[in-house]
Amino acid sequence: MKMNLQLLSAAVMVAATLASCGGGASTDNAATAVDSTAATAAQERGYVLDVAASSLTWKGSMIKVKHHEGTMAFTEGKFIAKGGQLVTGTFNVDMKSMVPTDTNYSKDATKEKLLGHLASPDFFAVDSFPTASFEVGAVNGNTATGKLTVRGRTHDETLTDIVITEENGMAKASGKLVFDRQKYGARWASPMKDMVLSNDIEISVSLVAKAQ
Repeated sequence: MKMNLQLLSAAVMVAATLASCGGGASTDNAATAVDSTAATAAQERGYVLDVAASSLTWKGSMIKVKHHEGTMAFTEGKFIAKGGQLVTGTFNVDMKSMVPTDTNYSKDATKEKLLGHLASPDFFAVDSFPTASFEVGAVNGNTATGKLTVRGRTHDETLTDIVITEENGMAKASGKLVFDRQKYGARWASPMKDMVLSNDIEISVSLVAKAQ
């Protein structure tokens, strides 16, 4: 009986030791897998803009009267994201691609006249300055400061409400920017005192990009 008890005790100890070793290995493997997944999610990843799928909308307002809005096309762009956060990026826009999309027009104030005026030296002088650009600088959460260049002039501006989603080698991003056109030489003012053209141009972007 004493011998049997000794054998039984030894068997229990061996089983416990094997179970402990096996369990530890399994836990270590699981922890390694989790750490690997977290590391992958936190890696910086570069994206190239799909210009055909991306869009930029603009809006300018005649205070107390009406507003005009429209679209412009990107010529190129790239950015780096990390875990859904913007890290850096550069974007170029074709100023000659400006297209009004609102309906606030009349027989004397047509969409074609507006487009011609916006393209003229009174505003954005697109023949002389066909490209505008934005280069991301410092990023803080969903806000980024950077260098905006319009009409050959560069100033610091702020990109707000940034949202980035990454999935299956693709990224979608959006954001907003408001800039004072006067700083960039778009200085036209209405000759009518009751029609004050706002200096602020509102920009919204919707980006689609592919991983590099």
